[in-house]
Amino acid sequence: MITNSPTLTSDIRNRFAHVETCPFSGPRIFFENAGGALTLKSAVETSAIFAAIPDNQGRDNPASAALVDVITRAKADMALFFNSADGTFFVGESGTELSFRLIRTAIMGSAPGGTVIGSSIEHPASRSAALHWAKMAGKPYIDVAHNDATGQVTAEMYASQMTPDVRVATILHTSPVTGIANDVAAISAAIRAVSPDAFIFVDGIQHASHGHIDITSYDIDGYVVSPYKVFSRHGYGVAWASDRLTALPIETLKNGPIGNWEMGTRDTGSYATFSDVVRYFEWLGEKVSDTTDPRAKIEAAGKAIHDHEQTLTDAMLRGIGNLPGLADLPGVTILGGADNPDREGLVCFALDNVPASDIVDNLNDVGIRTHIRRADHYSGNILTPLGLDAAVRVSLCHYNTLDEVRSLLAAMKDIAD
Repeated sequence: MITNSPTLTSDIRNRFAHVETCPFSGPRIFFENAGGALTLKSAVETSAIFAAIPDNQGRDNPASAALVDVITRAKADMALFFNSADGTFFVGESGTELSFRLIRTAIMGSAPGGTVIGSSIEHPASRSAALHWAKMAGKPYIDVAHNDATGQVTAEMYASQMTPDVRVATILHTSPVTGIANDVAAISAAIRAVSPDAFIFVDGIQHASHGHIDITSYDIDGYVVSPYKVFSRHGYGVAWASDRLTALPIETLKNGPIGNWEMGTRDTGSYATFSDVVRYFEWLGEKVSDTTDPRAKIEAAGKAIHDHEQTLTDAMLRGIGNLPGLADLPGVTILGGADNPDREGLVCFALDNVPASDIVDNLNDVGIRTHIRRADHYSGNILTPLGLDAAVRVSLCHYNTLDEVRSLLAAMKDIAD
């Protein structure tokens, strides 16, 4: 629907800031969305409004009451977007910080003994937290090895390592290196089949911008996103915690409200700008469907986003017209495989004869923004087993176009030649 509608594409792009031009380097095509998506203009305006308000929540004055109302509405919007009827939503410093807090709470608050399980595909936001706090709690860490060829982990892989004494499990929804999604609901079911009382945490940071989060269907205890990767701004993260996770001993002010995850006065603008994100998904859902139900609008938007991004990544991999796709370039390695049906808006690749750093530099020179992933503490778990010291990440969102993909492929043809 988005791909075949120039008018809708134009309307979508008009809602975002700096779509075609970088304020520092000038005109460019933005294929670095996994590092931080474009920002909604509405979120920029909302940020300015709330940054200027001197009042805080919890005071006996009209401004304070208005701020509390904004936060209350935002938490309802979060419940709508994540599809959760219970649990607690709150904001923190970042997605990584919130991941550490939820995982720490689960591991340190779970029953003595037992183990912690996670997978080698995970981003350090969850993996480092689980490894650190498992060690601190004296709970052995079970490492589920991912499939190097597909760049993902399956329910069967988790099941093969599960034992009844697993206390905490972590799952990556989508990899920011391979772009491949994992089946969270199936993995969660495999965990619960063996250890029904385990606390299950999901890193949804890379997945969120590609649409369709459904916490109700996952049977989990924690889910975290970074709003700057889902059309809002930097400076905060959003977390959801189940009631049973919140019931554990959490760090909070003595004699303060029970179950309060928030420490100190929160930025109302953080909550308000996430409401802007939800309103945008509803708007897009109205454009691509006839539904009037708010949640159905979000689901329709998610499907349209998925379909459009699949069209773009298929073209990126297989080519357009006489332009060869990335998968057709000589000596290419496509992380996750060129035909992986679980790919979400991202292609990461390497060429045998051109260093990844040179590719990124050459693309920058012609106004195409991509990113290098190196075999470091962020990506070494994925690149090193493939014998790669670096790779080029091309990450897109639904506001990107086939014309932009053509420009990328034309530039890559010259670089490869």
